[in-house]
Amino acid sequence: MAPTAHTLSQLAERFGLGLHGDGQTTIAGVGTLARAGAGELSFLANPRYRSELAHTQASAVVLRPGDAVASPVPCLIASDPYVAFARIAALFDPRQPPAAGTHASAVIDPSARIAADAHIGAFVSIGARSVVEAGAIVGAGCVIGEDCAIGAGSELVARVTLVTRVRIGQRVLIHPGAVLGADGFGLARDGGRWIKVPQLGGVVIGDDCEIGANTTIDRGALDDTVLEEDVRLDNQIQIAHNVRIGAHTAMAGCVGVAGSTRIGRNCLIAGAVGINGHIEICDNVVVHAAGVVLSSITEPGEYASGTLLQEHRAWRRNATRYKHLDELARKLAALAKESER
Repeated sequence: MAPTAHTLSQLAERFGLGLHGDGQTTIAGVGTLARAGAGELSFLANPRYRSELAHTQASAVVLRPGDAVASPVPCLIASDPYVAFARIAALFDPRQPPAAGTHASAVIDPSARIAADAHIGAFVSIGARSVVEAGAIVGAGCVIGEDCAIGAGSELVARVTLVTRVRIGQRVLIHPGAVLGADGFGLARDGGRWIKVPQLGGVVIGDDCEIGANTTIDRGALDDTVLEEDVRLDNQIQIAHNVRIGAHTAMAGCVGVAGSTRIGRNCLIAGAVGINGHIEICDNVVVHAAGVVLSSITEPGEYASGTLLQEHRAWRRNATRYKHLDELARKLAALAKESER
């Protein structure tokens, strides 16, 4: 089904935006400044792309007030063009929700409870005492274990596994290959051998969260592993047992969070960050890419670690010198004392 077209005036009124230029301009799709064509809306949020504005073939652009005078086409005015564009672009998403009902190939335990208007796709397995609430979508190949709950309006796209004791809130989106509720990595050392510690907790996912493809969230050892509402996880992230992540925090791909760590609200964790276990990160923290967080962060702000990329031979020389930093620091301190005499 083709998306419905909208005029700029309609979009401005619907989303509370300013309008500069012909309000009868019709928008039927979206695109980038460089590739959008007639009938499509684009946006300018990052100043580095401002040079593309003059040459855009889009029919209209969403931008900040200060950029309107340079626009060669009609524009919508927003304090945050990227947010405004995201809301408008959702109008042109061609995906349609699947019809309610259960596919004939699905295997559902008799004790499970499935809402009449939920969608259960092909080759889905749902275990004992699990619940699928109103309007939820369980896509093809998903495996829902025992004692799990999927909240109203949530979607498991395909091949998602909820192992056991996983509770999903409302309007949660989980992408293919994600595994929630697997055993946490709990081991005790006994006479040179490992003893497995039973993982008796569960996983709780708050409303409006999104979990990326092939991301894993382990269930707790005793208490639950918890994501509060509106947490956004990218692909291939590992969340260990008993971690708690505060509301509105987002993590980019390949982040690893060790067990029993607490991460605050409104944090941004960039790609490939490693976070130690049994520490706390306060609210409103940004950790830059490839950072390693070994101890608690108690003050809001931006943090980074690691070395910058450089030519390989220079990196080898500097890496060798790094081992002598303490020795050099002691020598410099000694020289400073001598110069003071």
